[in-house]
Amino acid sequence: MAKRHTSQEVQPAFFSILNEQWFDFPSEAKYGKSRPVTDFEKLSRVGEGTYGIVYKARDTKFDKIVALKKMRMAGTKDGIPVSGLREINILLNLRHDNIVELKEVVVGKSLNSIFLVMEYCEQDLASLLDNMPAPFSETQVKCILIQMLKGLRYLHENFIIHRDLKVSNLLMTDKGCVKIADFGLARKFGLPSKPMTPTVVTLWYRAPELLLGSKIQTTAIDMWAAGCIMGELLAHRPLLPGRSEIHQIELIIEMFGTPSDAIWPGFSDLPALSNMTLRKQPYNNLRHTFTWLTDAGIRLLNFLFMYDPNKRATAEECLESSYFKEQPHPCDPELMPSFPQHRLKRKAPEEKRQETKSSMSKNSDLFSDFGVGPTSAKKKK
Repeated sequence: MAKRHTSQEVQPAFFSILNEQWFDFPSEAKYGKSRPVTDFEKLSRVGEGTYGIVYKARDTKFDKIVALKKMRMAGTKDGIPVSGLREINILLNLRHDNIVELKEVVVGKSLNSIFLVMEYCEQDLASLLDNMPAPFSETQVKCILIQMLKGLRYLHENFIIHRDLKVSNLLMTDKGCVKIADFGLARKFGLPSKPMTPTVVTLWYRAPELLLGSKIQTTAIDMWAAGCIMGELLAHRPLLPGRSEIHQIELIIEMFGTPSDAIWPGFSDLPALSNMTLRKQPYNNLRHTFTWLTDAGIRLLNFLFMYDPNKRATAEECLESSYFKEQPHPCDPELMPSFPQHRLKRKAPEEKRQETKSSMSKNSDLFSDFGVGPTSAKKKK
């Protein structure tokens, strides 16, 4: 297929190599089996995932509110990037109450303009943690954790590692249902494990084996991140907010002590250790950090923060923890609080705001798919 220039406009057309003649491209086949993005009315920009910008939109055909994720295509000349294809392939095969649902894929004006139509969730946990007037109670924390662990159990049973689990990728509906989102870094895995790109998972939630250069990734990296989320929800602040990879390692050692081959077989062979010497710190400080937490809660955290990935808790094991069976019991999801005034109102640090500004200017062309420019889009907000 190529573009044929007419006196009025540029139109897509077929050129036959048999008789060297042009054939008009049928307008009804322009979008293939996909719907055009013009079927959707963009309402506002609500966030930015690993590989795309997310909008709140209305499906004008079915009159439903959806989340519309514009896939990043910058720098690609040969169609959809592999990361995007992975995300689409993974999400199309996932159906679980605690995993965000991909409803369909729609297309924009050009062939490199692809949108994922997702179910819309009213808020994300990062927004709530930054803006809600009082922190979640322990009964609410347990409700969130159970739903997250059920989603992780489903992913891991289906041989998928999320690889970017964090509070901003946990969405919540107005009925208290927690859903794992943003599968831009997710990967399918097999047995035995094969090497994968090491620089994954946002720094504060990154497992020590990744920080120390291991190329083998297992579901254990999601479970370490789950432990960081549990700690963050209980402490009402990020548990291990490192400023760099070295600082992150230092915070982990300060909290859990210095690892060794005795507790983590193969530890001394990790690549990064050839260039650094770790400080000796023999104590586990979880109990000092969470003085009010029950023994069952401390056991669960310690299980999630095992240095040896092979000994770290699985989602299934966590769901069986006595922590979720003791007082205070997890609340029903429908009893979870809803804060309409705080939805998607994340208090970002200055560097994040600058990054968002830069991203908006770089991606101002995204608005054109909806027939509006950056100025009119800003007014709509």
